[in-house]
Parts: sequence; C-alpha cells; structure tokens
Amino acid sequence: MNPQSTSEKFGQWAESFARFFGTPTFIIGQTVIVAIWILINCFNKLTFDPYPFILLNLAFSTQAAYAAPLILLAQSRQSDRDKVWSEADAKHREEVSNSLIRRQKHATEADKKIMELMAEHAKQNSLLIEMFQRIENLAKEIHAKVL
Repeated sequence: MNPQSTSEKFGQWAESFARFFGTPTFIIGQTVIVAIWILINCFNKLTFDPYPFILLNLAFSTQAAYAAPLILLAQSRQSDRDKVWSEADAKHREEVSNSLIRRQKHATEADKKIMELMAEHAKQNSLLIEMFQRIENLAKEIHAKVL
C-alpha cells in the first residue's frame, strides 16, 4: 500500500474524528456515559471504579492524549488546504487583473483608432464642404454670366 495513500486516509479519518469531537452528539453522549458511570459506581454494590473514579480519569486522560494530536493534525491539514486555496485565489486575482489591464489597453488603442478615423472623417467632411461651396460659387458665377 502506498504510504502517501495511507497517510491521506489517516488524515481524513483524523479530520472526521476531530470534527466529531465538536458536535453536540459527542458532548451529550459523553455526558450521558459519564453520568451513568458515576451513578453505577456510586449507587451500585458492584462498583468497578469507586470514588475518586481513577479509571474514569484514566479514560479521560487517554482520550485527551489521542484527541489533541488528532485535532492538531486536522488543523494542520485545514491550514494546508487554506494555503493552497489562498494561493489559487491570489493567482486568479492576478490573472483577472492582467486580463483587465490587457482589455483596457486594447480599449485605449481602439479609442485612439476611432479618434483618428473621426479626425480623418471630419477633415474629409470639411474638404467636401469646401468643394460644395466652390461648386455653389461657380454655379452662381455661371448663372450670372448666362443671364
């Protein structure tokens, strides 16, 4: 079996275990078990863990000894995922920014071309107006000479 695969499976298990520790189901379940444990050992003649409940204390210590590293492992894995997500987000934002800069550059170039075409069109229009004025003046001169 691949060590990476085994480590990944263990990490997933640790995360699900750590998530379960924070649920109301776990807290209520543990409270019920502890209450039953204490009731059995306080009010039953066949006690297996008399007061001060050393066996219960040992169970809590064992649970804490395993829970803490599992929770830290789950947090570490979440931190790694957050880092990867953050880097991907930063890369995406940079790509979007570069794309916007390129679009703005193309828009600016297009605006320049449009302005050049409009200036050329205005120049041609003024030449046409000038030509029409000359034609009108020539037509008036011809009309005056003919009459």
